[in-house]
Amino acid sequence: MSKPLEIGITGGIGSGKSLICRIFGCLGIPLYDADSRAKNLMTTDRILVDQIRQEFGNLSYDSMGRLNREHLRKAFSDPGEIKKLNKLVHPRVAEDYAKWVNKHNEAKYVIKEAALLIESGSAQNLNQLIVVSAPKSLRLQRVLKRDPQRTPQEVENIMMNQMSEEEKMARADFIIVNDETRLVIPQVLELHGRFNVMN
Repeated sequence: MSKPLEIGITGGIGSGKSLICRIFGCLGIPLYDADSRAKNLMTTDRILVDQIRQEFGNLSYDSMGRLNREHLRKAFSDPGEIKKLNKLVHPRVAEDYAKWVNKHNEAKYVIKEAALLIESGSAQNLNQLIVVSAPKSLRLQRVLKRDPQRTPQEVENIMMNQMSEEEKMARADFIIVNDETRLVIPQVLELHGRFNVMN
């Protein structure tokens, strides 16, 4: 059975990963949004729900079984606690992703999008890695426009907790520059052509 080429897309907050993925989606490429799936699995995957309750207490969920974000937000402010949560979530997402890839074995290639693709170690299981790059000031501007509830300091803190753009780019097979001076569609189309030939 043929297997699709597995391509990862990552980049810092506000880099425009989702926009790039939408363009690939318009080309008919199957997309796996790991961050959205992780949120979904945190309330639907029985194993993960039990692990989160054990690690962070029963207050992690409300009476309807929804995530108690207020309770978990305290954990998110501590890098050590974030690591603990990621350690629980990433293996469950990896399993979910593997099942998803099997459902798309007719595709030439598939795309996995995640903010922590490199940090979680899952990038090393992919065939190619694309990093979406944009200047920090532009990324900050985009996030504040998209999430008006966030303060500039909050966004700066998120950026500080993420792997630096330089480090991400050093590990990339391909870089898409999304700095509003270069057109992104031709960059995506060039990669689309390459990936179709690779597999």
